[in-house]
Amino acid sequence: MTPKIDHERAQSAALFEEAKKLFPGGVNSPVRAFKSVLGPPLFIKKGDGSRIWDEDGHEYIDFCASWGPLILGHNNAKIKEAIFAAVENGTSFGAPTRLENQLGKLIIDNHPYLEKIRFVSSGTEAVMSALRLARGATGRSKVLKFEGCYHGHVDALMVKAGSGLVTFGVSTSAGIPAAFAEQTIVSPLNDREKVNEIIATQGNDIACIIVEPIPANNGLLLQRHSFLRFLREVCTKHGILLIFDEVISGFRVGFAGAAGLFRIQPDIITFGKIIGGGMPVGAYGASAKLMSNISPEGAVYQAGTLSGNPVAMAAGYAAASQLLNPNFYKGLNQKTRFLVKELRAYAKLKGYDISFPRVGSIFWIAFSRDRIVNADQIDPKSMDKFKTLHLELLKRGVYLGPSGYEVGFISAAHTQADLEQALTAFKAAMDLVNWA
Repeated sequence: MTPKIDHERAQSAALFEEAKKLFPGGVNSPVRAFKSVLGPPLFIKKGDGSRIWDEDGHEYIDFCASWGPLILGHNNAKIKEAIFAAVENGTSFGAPTRLENQLGKLIIDNHPYLEKIRFVSSGTEAVMSALRLARGATGRSKVLKFEGCYHGHVDALMVKAGSGLVTFGVSTSAGIPAAFAEQTIVSPLNDREKVNEIIATQGNDIACIIVEPIPANNGLLLQRHSFLRFLREVCTKHGILLIFDEVISGFRVGFAGAAGLFRIQPDIITFGKIIGGGMPVGAYGASAKLMSNISPEGAVYQAGTLSGNPVAMAAGYAAASQLLNPNFYKGLNQKTRFLVKELRAYAKLKGYDISFPRVGSIFWIAFSRDRIVNADQIDPKSMDKFKTLHLELLKRGVYLGPSGYEVGFISAAHTQADLEQALTAFKAAMDLVNWA
């Protein structure tokens, strides 16, 4: 069912009014509130393949994919079958299961930059644990991060972070003690001189440098390989651990993520929901030697009752097994390349001030023709254009995440027909943007 062009949202609007009496801002994660786009948030009723349906019966081609992890699309048959089979035996034990071994072995056997991993329940928890590991292993306390990189809502890293904060016009969060923020050093991306300056003055106190190797939570700020290689060399020279936050890029741009794409060995890698087939899960991993610092083997404590949850492990194994199919990523990349190529060609033909950066199956809509590599290059006023584009796409049956700072994702479930339909919608929506 194609949504009506007026795009009535009576059911979603009513549900949102009810939700506002129950949850802060009516949502359980801020960006869902549609504060930076037009209209009330959509309440989603179901998803299947490349598509989702809202409570008003509107159907959309989905390029949000639950913010990335649904690389196989919605309601994947093998994942669903694995979940049902696991639930037949129970939902949680707080004890080891064979399923943890199966997924752990599958990942480690096929990811050359990992020797051991620890499952947790979210990407934020993975990053929090990775920071503690870095501090415990080095005996140092400070962390160097980069402007615009988002690493979950970890207290120490909610400083000049990603899209969730920028969407609401702030770059940090209330409720974080100054003492926590003082342990965090912030540098612009793509600035070797600044990094060298920081290390020259504070290097002996820095436990780790954490970076999204593919920054994709404040726009798609594609970094040069040489900058990431520089970070690896600096960390090695000064005894600093390099953390790749691959909550978005991990298993998305390839099974070995950005580490594999760039052929750079980080000291620690963090992962998010994609390894759980859409179920709540995360992980962090490193060398066996470094991971030996984690309790109960070492002195760095980290625990979680739902870590390695059997339902999430079963879903993850079913998902990860499919990612290893021959040419899986080749096909995904070809689809994304086609969509972006056509969008770029139309924008060029019309002379629109817009570009579409992409890597693997991740793409972004940037309202500038210049290459954007730093968060401060994004013009906040350009988000007014995104508001129009987002609304007009919804009217035409295309769903993007409700923030112009967020990226889009292609899944294996997107067909050529889906992409052609989406292109027609994109072109019509771009024509209605005020380009003045």
